[in-house]
Order: sequence, then structure tokens, then C-alpha cells
Amino acid sequence: MDIRTDVEIETGAAPLPLWVIALFCMAPFPASAFAYALGPADLAGPALTVILTWSAVVMGFLGGIRWGLESARAQPRWTRLAHSLISPVGGWALLFSRGSIDPPWLLCGFLAAFILQWLFDHTAPDVPARYPRLMTVLTLGACLSLAVALEKALTL
Repeated sequence: MDIRTDVEIETGAAPLPLWVIALFCMAPFPASAFAYALGPADLAGPALTVILTWSAVVMGFLGGIRWGLESARAQPRWTRLAHSLISPVGGWALLFSRGSIDPPWLLCGFLAAFILQWLFDHTAPDVPARYPRLMTVLTLGACLSLAVALEKALTL
């Protein structure tokens, strides 16, 4: 292991490739939110589909992160493994209910889910030191984007 990596692990600084990939994968949030809120009317439906679908995908990914962190332990805690299923199931349930629930409520549901996920991430034991900071930035981006879409959905 090189010196830079040792310092990053000790200080909690995430390496640049991690930030680049994480921010790149977050791009569908602001892109779809602004297309929905400010784009032409014919883009509103597809943009809403993108932000709702991407929210569900990311919720599943976050559950996978929890599962991976816990299953890497010598003695995985079954309750932590079970909790890792909440995010993907919640994201799927919100997406699945799209025809039954109005878009503002779906957007509020995903906003709440991301905030709850963030709270869980900040109280989770045994995570890398860089994880809370990284998740704060990414959660902020997702939530601001969902809020932009929510504002538009409330005015329709």
C-alpha cells in the first residue's frame, strides 16, 4: 500500500476515482430534475420516469452497500443484513406504486427514503471513515434534485 492510500484511510478522505465515479453516477438526478422542471413539456414525463427510476435503482445500490459492509464481517449480524433489504424494497415499492400514487407523493417518499438512509449511514458502526462524508454529498445532490422535481410536480 502506498503512503497516499494510508493517509486517505486514516483521515477518511475518499480517493479521487471514488469521487469521480460517485458524482458521475449521481448525474441522472440533477439532469432529470432540471429536464422535468425547466425542460419542454414533452420531456416532463420521461424526465419524471428517469428521476423516479434512478431513485429506486440507487436505493437498491445503497442497500447493497450495507449488505456488502456487513457480510464482510467475520460474524455478520443478521439484523444488519435484514436492514439492508429495507432500501431496495422501499425503492421498489415506491416505483411500483407509480400508477396509484400521485407524483408529488412519490417524490416525497423518495426524499424521505434518502434522508432516512443518510441518518442510518451516519449511525452505522464499522463503516470506512470516508463513508459518511461521501454519503452526505451524494444524498444532498439526490435530495436537492428530488426537491426541484417536487416543486414542479406541486405546480402541475
